[in-house]
Amino acid sequence: MRKTHPVNALKKLGIGLAFGAATIMSMPTSALACTQMYMGKDLTADGNTYYGRAEDFGKRYLKHYGIEPAHEPGFKYSSIESAFEYTSNKPTYRYSYVRDHPSNWMGRTDAYSEAGINEKGVSCSATLSTSYNEEAAAADPIDEEVGLGEYSYGSIILGESATAREGVELLGSLIDDQGVCTNDQIIIADNNETWLFATLSAHQWIAMKLADDVASLNPNIGSLNYDVNLNDTENCLHSEGIESMPVEKGFAEYTDGKFDVAKTYGERINESGRHQWTRYVQGRDYFMNPLIKDEDYTIVKDKDGTGASVSEIQPLFFKPGKSGWSTFELIRAFGNRGENVPGLNANTDGVYAIGTERNTEINLFQIRRGLDPQVATIQWEMLSRAAYSVAIPLYSALITEVSPYFSDQTVSFDHCKQTDVVYNEEPENSINYVLMDISSLCFENPDTLGISVRAYLDALQNELIEQNKEVDAAMLAETTTEGRTALANKAGKAATENTYVKCKALLQEMRAYQKAENFDQPFTPSDLNTETNGLKVSITYAKDALATDPVTPDQPGTPEQPGTPEQPGTPEQPAKPEKPTTKPEKPGKSDTTTTVTTNKTNTKGGLPTTGDRFDGRVVAAFAIAGVAVISAGGYFLYRRNKE
Repeated sequence: MRKTHPVNALKKLGIGLAFGAATIMSMPTSALACTQMYMGKDLTADGNTYYGRAEDFGKRYLKHYGIEPAHEPGFKYSSIESAFEYTSNKPTYRYSYVRDHPSNWMGRTDAYSEAGINEKGVSCSATLSTSYNEEAAAADPIDEEVGLGEYSYGSIILGESATAREGVELLGSLIDDQGVCTNDQIIIADNNETWLFATLSAHQWIAMKLADDVASLNPNIGSLNYDVNLNDTENCLHSEGIESMPVEKGFAEYTDGKFDVAKTYGERINESGRHQWTRYVQGRDYFMNPLIKDEDYTIVKDKDGTGASVSEIQPLFFKPGKSGWSTFELIRAFGNRGENVPGLNANTDGVYAIGTERNTEINLFQIRRGLDPQVATIQWEMLSRAAYSVAIPLYSALITEVSPYFSDQTVSFDHCKQTDVVYNEEPENSINYVLMDISSLCFENPDTLGISVRAYLDALQNELIEQNKEVDAAMLAETTTEGRTALANKAGKAATENTYVKCKALLQEMRAYQKAENFDQPFTPSDLNTETNGLKVSITYAKDALATDPVTPDQPGTPEQPGTPEQPGTPEQPAKPEKPTTKPEKPGKSDTTTTVTTNKTNTKGGLPTTGDRFDGRVVAAFAIAGVAVISAGGYFLYRRNKE
C-alpha cells in the first residue's frame, strides 16, 4: 500500500511548489489500507504455500500487468518518492510486474512493481504499509526524502535476486547504507523459502522465514506480535543494531525476558486505526479462528464511523480453525466483507472491509515447494476489486509475451474517472477496465446486480482453477526452457482471453439491464446455470493453451453485444442493445480533477464508501493562496491517515 510523498518528489526533481501545484494534483497520496495474507503448505488442500496482498487506494484506479526485460550491467534503479538510487553491477533478471499508470507518476513507467516473479522463480508482493512508535521515531527517524521505499522494492528484489534469501540480504544491505523512506512489510519467496521482510525504523529491519504450519493476516498493523530467535540465522536475518540501538536509546521492550521486536518498534495499540482492526477481525473470522466480541474486541461507533478496537495486541501468526484451504477459498479471502461478523459486515453496517470498494489490485502466489524454480510458482492476478473480480493464472517466471487483452501503460487513464460506466464504455480489449466496470456497477447496485454477478464470477473462477490443473500437468511434463516459455506464453494468453470474453459479455449484459431500467427482477447472466451455479458454456482455456495452433490473434476482437434483459442473446449469437440517444459529457483531464473521499453511505446500495485517501489533486485548490498554502496542503496530503 503506497504512501507516496508528492512534495518530496517535486523537491527531488527541482520543481518549485508554486509550479508544482499543477503537477502534484495527479500524483498518488497516502493511505494506510491494504491487507497481506499467508497460508503455510501444511494447511492447504494441495500442500502448496500461498501468500499475497490486496492493494487499497481508490475506487477506480488502473493497474497494469507487464514484463520488464533483462538489462545489461550498469542499469540504474531510481525513485521519485525519494532520492534513492542503485546501479546494478551485473545483468538484471527479466520479471513480471503490476505497475501504476505513468500519468500518475509524471510520465515514468517504472513506478511501484508491486507483484511479480522473475526468471529465477523469485516472487514478491509489495508493499504492506506499517507504522513505528514515537520512541523508535525519535531514536532512528525516517527521512521521507531519502532511502529505499515502495516505489522501488519490487523492481530491486525481482531485478537483482536469484533466490529469496538474496532478495532479503540485498534489501537489508541497501537499508543499512541508505535507510528507508517508509515503514513497510514485504513477502519474498522462491521454490524453497518464503520470507517476511519488515522495515522497523530508518535503518533497522528484520526478515523471518515463514513456517509451514501457520497463517498470517496483516491489515497495516506494525505491532502484531511474534516470537523470533534473532540468533537463528537460518530462519531470521536482521540489521546489526536491531536490539543494541533501542537498548542504548532506552526504549527496548522485553516479554518474558526476551527482546520483543514488534513491541519495541511497532505503533502502540491505540495508534492502529479502527478500519485496520475491523479487517483483522473479519480476516480471523474468515479463517475460522475468530476473535470474541466484547472480550477480544469491541465495536466503536462515533462521528468517524463504525469499526473495531482491541484491548490487547494480537498475533501476526495464528492457527486457522481448519486445514485443507483451497485455491478458491484463498482467492476469495481477499473479497471478504465481514459477512459473518455481526456489527462488522460491510454490506450492512457501513464498515471498512478486506474486500473494499477501494481495492485496486490483488495478487496471490501459489508455490509448489521443491519444484524447478521456473514452474514452481503460479501468480493468480486480479486487476480490480476482489469482491467482484476473477484471478487469472499466470506462469510469470516464464512469460515473455503478455496477452493483448491486458491493456498496457499507453492506454488512456481517463476511463478511471468515468462515473456512468453504463454509457461510457472502456477502451477496447482492456480486461483491466472491464473488471473495473463490472465492479463499479456491482458496488452501485449490490441487490439487483451484485448477487448473481458474484455467482457467475465464482463459476468462472472455479473453471479457471480446474482447467489450470490440466495446463499445469503439461507444464510440469515439459523439460526445456524453450518449451516451457512457449507454453507459459500460450497459457497466459488463453487464460486472459477466455476471462476477457466471458467478462466483457457479462458487462455488456449488465449495461443492457441498467439501460432497460426494469428492475422488477434481479439481473441474471445469460451464461449462468442457476441450478448448478456453473457456466452454461464452459471456457476453453485448457484446450486453447494445449492446442497445437496459436489461439490469440495479434489484434484481439471485441465480443459481440448481448441481448437486452427481455430477450437476452445466447453466448454464441448475442443481440445488440440500442445505443443511447445522448452521451454524457466526457470528464476533464486528470490535472483538473479534485477528489475528496470521505466517510459516507452509498445511497444506492447502503454500502460504505469509506476512504482513507485524500487525493493529491485537491492541492490545486490551494494554488491561488500562494506557496505557503500549497506547502501546508502538501504536508496534509501525505500525512498518514490510519482511519
